[in-house]
Parts: sequence; C-alpha cells; structure tokens
Amino acid sequence: MTPPRKSIHGSWSSRLAFVLAATGSAVGLGNIWKFPYIAGEHGGGAFVLVYLACIALIGIPIMMAEVMLGRRGRQSPINTMRALAAEANANHAWRWVGWAGVAAGFLILSYYSVIAGWALAYVFRSMAGAFSGATAEGVGSIFIQLTEDPERLLAWHTIFMVMTMIVVARGVKSGLEQAVRFLVPSLFVLLIMLDGYAMASGAFDEGLRFLFTPDFSKIDANGVLIAMGHAFFTLSLGMGAIMVYGSYLPERASIARTSITIALLDTLVALLAGMAIFPLVFSNGLEPGVGPGLIFQTLPIAFGHMTGGVVFGTLFFVLLVFAAWTSAISLIEPAVAWLVENKGVTRVHASVYAGAATWGVGLLTILSFNRWADFHPLSFISIFEKSTIFDLLDYLTANIMLPLGGLAIAIFSAWVMRREDTVQELDMGDGPAYRLWHFLVRYVTPVAVIIVFLNVTGLVDFSHLFRAG
Repeated sequence: MTPPRKSIHGSWSSRLAFVLAATGSAVGLGNIWKFPYIAGEHGGGAFVLVYLACIALIGIPIMMAEVMLGRRGRQSPINTMRALAAEANANHAWRWVGWAGVAAGFLILSYYSVIAGWALAYVFRSMAGAFSGATAEGVGSIFIQLTEDPERLLAWHTIFMVMTMIVVARGVKSGLEQAVRFLVPSLFVLLIMLDGYAMASGAFDEGLRFLFTPDFSKIDANGVLIAMGHAFFTLSLGMGAIMVYGSYLPERASIARTSITIALLDTLVALLAGMAIFPLVFSNGLEPGVGPGLIFQTLPIAFGHMTGGVVFGTLFFVLLVFAAWTSAISLIEPAVAWLVENKGVTRVHASVYAGAATWGVGLLTILSFNRWADFHPLSFISIFEKSTIFDLLDYLTANIMLPLGGLAIAIFSAWVMRREDTVQELDMGDGPAYRLWHFLVRYVTPVAVIIVFLNVTGLVDFSHLFRAG
C-alpha cells in the first residue's frame, strides 16, 4: 500500500468545495450554448435520453478514473502521470498523457476566452437595450459588428483573461474555492429565475414536450454519435482540469459519490438551460434547430420583443459569463500548478505567465473572425478546405486531443494501474460497485470513445451500427 501524498498547493476545505469546483469546471458554454442547439438539431427528447445514457456509461466512469488519478498523484497532471507510471512500473512515456491534458486545456482556453468575451459584450449590449425591438437583421448586424472588429474582441478577450488570472493567482482556498462558492450557486439561481420567466412565456409546455418527450424517429445515427461525444466533452474530461482538481480532494471524500453528484449537477444545468431557452424560442415563433447562432443571434430577438426582456436578457448573458468563468479557471489551473511545481515560481507569477501565453494564442482566434477570415492554412486537405485557425484549434482539441486523452486515462486506470491501488483509492471495496466501474472503464468506455473519435474525425463511418427508431 502506497502512503498518501500531499499536494503543495493545498486542498479543498470539504467535499462540497470540490463538488462546486468540478461542477463549475464541467458547467460551461457547452451546457448553456451548445447543448440546447444540438438537442434542437437532433429531435429534442430522444437526443436527451441517449445523452443521459451516455453520461452514465461514458462520462461518469472516466470522471471517476480521472479524479482517482489526480488524488493519488497529488500533483499537476504531468507530474501525477509520471509518478503513477513509476508506481505501476509502467513506461515513463505515460507522462505525455499529462502533457496532452495541459496542452488541451491551454489551447481550449485560448479560444474559449474569446467566445466568453462575446458573452461579456452582450451583457452590456443587453443592459443598454440594444436588442429592444430589434429585427433578425438588426441582431445579426450587432453580432457581425462585434466579431469583425478585432480591437473590440481583443478588449473583451483581455478583460476575461484578467478575470481568470486574478482568481487562479489567489490559490486553491482563497481563489478557486471562494470563486466557485459564489459563482456556481449563482448559476443555479440565475437559471431558476430564467426558468420561472419561461414558465410565463405561454409556450412552457411546448418547450417541455420538445425537451422530454422522446420521438426516436427524429434522431438518426449522427445524432446518437453527437450525444455520445457531448456526454464525454461536457464533463471537462481529458483536459487535465478534473485531474488537477482531484489532486486537491480530501482523502475522506468518496470519489464515486462525488463524481456521480458532479455529473448529475452538470446534466441538471444543461436541462434547466433547455427549459429556459426552448419556451422562449417557441413563444416567439423561432426555430429550435438553428445551430450555433441560437444564443447570440436568435435569443436576442426573443429578449428584444418580450416584457422585461432587457432585465432577463442581461441575466442570461451574465449566466453565460459565470459559466465560462468557472470553466476557464479550471482550464488554466493545470499549467499554473506545473509551473509552481517545476519552475519554483509563485502562483501569482505562474498565473501571469500562463495567462499571458494563453492570451497571446487567443489572438489567432480573434483574427480568424475578421482579418484572417479567408486564411485557411490547411486548405490542401479536403475536410479543412474552409477551416480558419479557430476552426482548426476547435477540431484539434475537441475531436482529437480530448477523446484520446480520455481513452488514455481509461486504459491507464483499468489496464496499467495495479488493481489493488485502484481499489484502495476508490475506497468502495472490491464488490459489485467496483467491478461495474472496472468493467465499464476497461471495456465499454474505451470502445465508445474510440467509436466517437473515429466518427468525428471521419476516419470510419459508424452510421450503419445505429438505426433510427
């Protein structure tokens, strides 16, 4: 039995603090921006049902594995994987799983911060009544003016990165924990307020039916695969965030119960967001399956034509900012932790270095929406013929780095680590619950992740494996 390690960064004061932090990491723009529109594109209730099944079979087992690795290693993902590989007498190349996670989080935050900047800008536009009475063309013009102005995007990107760096620089208890104790409950309060407003929209029942009544004739093979992929990505898996947060988890906390709680809260946020958004879409005669523009180009039309739209539109975009903020601090934390451990710098300096580097890479995304919009660096490859630098970063992280990172975590946990070590760390005995987790993470989850990876990268088409109802 290996004696427990201690993190030099401190630890969460309680299991609740970790739940809030990990929930904040998992809850982001994907829950409030992406989930509603992909559910809208793929039939609503049937998609939601498939998504929930995938959370249970893919998301939770990998989350338990990643938290387990983090708590056992008690270091940044890079140093954790190096230490655990040595403990298991495995090849030291496993440390590259940690490097890949830190790199993925770094790259994701570089463009995530730019999108979060849009939400910040929309808070002030909504507050100023910019959407009041606006037509679709007017709202579209507001969005285009924002994205085509690199100076504006740079300003909002900079503000958001500074917000993130300030929290991370303050440390685990004074920075991360204090922030999530305020931001995560605020997320739920804002969502419940918006749901209450949606109940008075006149189309709340229609929104609920769309979201919760499964009609399997409306979901196809591609919808199943997208649900599988989103279930994996929505929990912030494979990017080092959950691993480094797990390294601050108290010894007495149950990894299984904690992981299940986080997955349930993350899913609840996505469903509450759908319950707030779809009634507003239907009551204003809008289309639920319009795609990524649902939040920034469709909902502002609804807010602009409803009673109290200025107030509730502003609240909605504040909600988006809070969700992005809690995710951003978890994305940069692995890099900051590694700098403190390996370069002997303070957290303040590590936060500045990591934040400045992330901010700099974010300039590529800013320019992708305007001055470099016609620059397609990999146009000689057919699938990337029209892809900007932003598109390529999104594709690289979401479709390649994260699924491969999650797959590596599953393989290392179930095939490389000693069984007695995983039993010891998960602390739920060697009974049916442990054997179920071990079976899922050893066989079911890797196969599912491989299917998603091969499908989204276009290497293999698995559509024939699924049949619409």
